[in-house]
Amino acid sequence: MRWSGRGITAPGETMGINRHHLILGGLLLFFLGVQFRVVESFTLSERSSSFVAARLGGGQAAQLASWQAPPLRKVVEPPRWLGLALMSVGAVLTVKSLSTKGA
Repeated sequence: MRWSGRGITAPGETMGINRHHLILGGLLLFFLGVQFRVVESFTLSERSSSFVAARLGGGQAAQLASWQAPPLRKVVEPPRWLGLALMSVGAVLTVKSLSTKGA
C-alpha cells in the first residue's frame, strides 16, 4: 500500500530521515544550546527534586518522612561547554539539511 510515495507506506517499509527532519532537529538542538548558554542554572520543583533524590539517593532528607523534611529544591548547573556543543551540532545538522534533496 503506497500513496504518492511518501504518505502511506507498506507494513514492512520504513520512512527515512528527510530534509524536514534534519532542519527541525538541527534548529531544536541549536536553540536548546542557546538556552543552555543564556541560563546559568535551573531550579527544579519540589516534586521533581524529590523524584531525583529518590532515584539518586538523596541522603538524610530522603530518610525523613515527607511532613518532617523541609521543602528542598535541587539546583542543576549545566556545564558551559554543553551549550556550545549543542549549538555546533545543531548548526551542522541545519546546514546539512540544506544540502540534501528536498522532500
